[in-house]
Amino acid sequence: MLITIIGRGHSGTRSISHTLSASGVYMGEPLNKSGDLIPPEDMYEAARIFGSYVEYKGNFEWDFSKVLTGPIDPAFKRHLELFLHTVLDSKAPCKGWKIPETTLVYPWIARMFPEIYYIYWVRDPRDCILNGHVTDDLADFNVKYDHTDDIRERRAISWKYQREIVKATPRPTFWHVTRFEDMVLRQDETLAELKKYLGFDLAKIEMRPDSVGRWKTAEGKVMYDFFKEDMDECGYEY
Repeated sequence: MLITIIGRGHSGTRSISHTLSASGVYMGEPLNKSGDLIPPEDMYEAARIFGSYVEYKGNFEWDFSKVLTGPIDPAFKRHLELFLHTVLDSKAPCKGWKIPETTLVYPWIARMFPEIYYIYWVRDPRDCILNGHVTDDLADFNVKYDHTDDIRERRAISWKYQREIVKATPRPTFWHVTRFEDMVLRQDETLAELKKYLGFDLAKIEMRPDSVGRWKTAEGKVMYDFFKEDMDECGYEY
């Protein structure tokens, strides 16, 4: 079994990476404290290659047709396989990886590895954009957008873009959505749902209730109109 986690940086994906590791899933090596497979440079380069195939239409809309139906760039495959070599070479019966930049290349991951068990990790975007992440400026990954000097807005656009990638990609055979807030506040039920999906018991890890709703006391703007449709779909009130 091969597992990967989809979700923008600061979506709380470290919680599911740590859960899988504690449950006996080999998550590659080495890992950083966030449970990311490192070093990340080959994944970053793969994401830059991927980004050059995405066309920006304006008004927070991107055309993913080339990455959904066109050939996968051989250089992308080389960099991805270099990044994943400890996972792909492992003989572990259950293995996987986590790094947020996987979301940036998800359509090609889904085409290369249709047998993967995908876990899409979702978090309230108002919490997701509070802190900096390497994917904050999409231009760093050759993705065009209406540039802004407002860093909070850049993070919001990055969140929107990565949400659009997921929605544009045809659903793979194995697909499960989990909200970070449910993992924090309903861990037993959430792990039971994941067990049903993956077919094995998952270990409990410590979760911090104060990680939910941090946006309520944050300074500055945290809500953007282009969040609303996705927040409705994910069950977040605004």
